[in-house]
Amino acid sequence: MKRWLVLLLASLLCVNAQAAQRLKEISSVAGVRSNPLLGYGLVVGLDGSGDKSGSSPFTTQSLANMLNQLGVQVPVGTKLDPKNVAAVSLTSVLPPFGRRGQPLDVTVSSIGDAKSLKGGTLLLSPLKGADGQIYALAQGNVVVGGAGAASGGSKAQVNHLSVGRIPAGATIEREVPNAFASSEVVMLNLQESDFTTANRVVMAVNREFGANTARALDGASVEVRAPQDSNSRIQFLSRLENINVEPGEDTPLVIINARTGSIVMNKAVKLEPCAIAHGNLSVTVSNTPGVSQPPPLSGGNTVTTNQANVAIKADAGKVINLPGGASLSQVVNALNTVGATPQDLVSILQAMKSSGALKADLQII
Repeated sequence: MKRWLVLLLASLLCVNAQAAQRLKEISSVAGVRSNPLLGYGLVVGLDGSGDKSGSSPFTTQSLANMLNQLGVQVPVGTKLDPKNVAAVSLTSVLPPFGRRGQPLDVTVSSIGDAKSLKGGTLLLSPLKGADGQIYALAQGNVVVGGAGAASGGSKAQVNHLSVGRIPAGATIEREVPNAFASSEVVMLNLQESDFTTANRVVMAVNREFGANTARALDGASVEVRAPQDSNSRIQFLSRLENINVEPGEDTPLVIINARTGSIVMNKAVKLEPCAIAHGNLSVTVSNTPGVSQPPPLSGGNTVTTNQANVAIKADAGKVINLPGGASLSQVVNALNTVGATPQDLVSILQAMKSSGALKADLQII
């Protein structure tokens, strides 16, 4: 198992650094971004699977406030039983250049103790941005991708029932100001800061559009002069984002999840010749319960005893000579030769990094 785990995780980052990529695959245009939206609302029409009375006071308060806004006066002290109502949080994403009237998908998540949102309807609720302004309004039937049944104390459930979606359930009501068309330049932000990549982007853009069209501000930002006319600018950016650029060499990187033993390496990782000794140590602890019975007429009490047995087993380890690896596959084969589990490889790689045998940066998550 350890062999295919290391090979599979390593292949996730095995991207050929020398292969040319389109500019839009390694960079983004500054200002062209999405914005998260957040809201609060009530889902009604549930079949007794809503928030329990008393356990979610905000649900009762929200229900009373909604009724008062609709002209239904709820007397003070009236006890509301919201078993068919659930308080929910609403999340959505406002896309770049979103215009009024465009629909948005909404994710609905219970924030109380509702058992299920299946069959419920979200009442009209505002969606706000980070600035507190309302950018969209959401309403509609909640679609839950799960099923569940309970009877006689037995319960069966598939997927989560307390989270659902409303496809096209929100409508954009406010647009985000964007200075994309008013600026004389377009700023490209590289996904990974690299001076070599930034320099190659500038060279590729100037070859395509002429000298002095692009200039690098730092290792992550490239400024490009663009036409002011909207049609000409769109045509310019269409050509710009499809320019092929060869990114710089990847930085050797090993990412380790110490909790699960998962290891991910990119293709730039190299291994210097070294020797490794690895042995397995196992500790077994077993408890044997017993009963101590006093002699007859002694007046003593029967007590229970517990006898613990501890056994330590150390497997014989051997010193393994690992040759230097010039490619990722050679590094993986060398590490698999050690015969260690992924959890053991975490400590082995840390030791190899400290000794200088592993030529890569370590990130532990």
